[in-house]
Amino acid sequence: MDVFDLDRTLVADYASFARSFTQIRAEDIRDQIEAIYASRRFWPEPLITINPHFERGASVEALVANGSLHPDVARVFRVDGQSITLYRHQMQSVAKATARQSFAVTTGTGSGKSLCFFIPIIDAAIRARASGEGPRTRAIVIYPMNALANSQREELTKFLDQSGLPENLRPTFARYTGQEDQDERERIREDKPEARRMFASSCQFLTWARTSAMPAAMRSTDSTRAGPE
Repeated sequence: MDVFDLDRTLVADYASFARSFTQIRAEDIRDQIEAIYASRRFWPEPLITINPHFERGASVEALVANGSLHPDVARVFRVDGQSITLYRHQMQSVAKATARQSFAVTTGTGSGKSLCFFIPIIDAAIRARASGEGPRTRAIVIYPMNALANSQREELTKFLDQSGLPENLRPTFARYTGQEDQDERERIREDKPEARRMFASSCQFLTWARTSAMPAAMRSTDSTRAGPE
């Protein structure tokens, strides 16, 4: 695929679509409109960027070896049987989270920002389960779009499914957006430890995307924090 041909095709299709709603009969006005379209005023030149090369750090297994993470975390964050190697900013985020320090990550697209908070959350959940702590919501992840919440849920499901963690150590999570019906949202908000099929573990995630029910959901838990517990 030639990206420049793709750009030209997209622009031509959009120009045809945008101009299909009106038929300008006045010749002088039509000429001016044609000139504006020809100047590409409504669409800039394509922006071409090169993804930065992020500095590599240690693997998840290495962080387990030095005691930063629970041993079973290494079973979760693997790809094709191999431990994930983190970027330096991911390592720094994990270090701050496990030290219970606040942090913000501002890196480019494709830099793995999600792992910056999912690894500490999973670590905290597994540690809590291993120590016998009671179940409760430990993290709330807020997304700007449903599509992002959905894709992240799929990725997290893949990590947990391939981990082979026993049921008593496997963290659970739930999506809480406008995609769920009212009954489902109520069940997520009010589920008790005994309902082990859904929220009996010591970790649950409530992922919100543009929902007005957040205050009520936050009130439904005794202890809700924005970071790992």
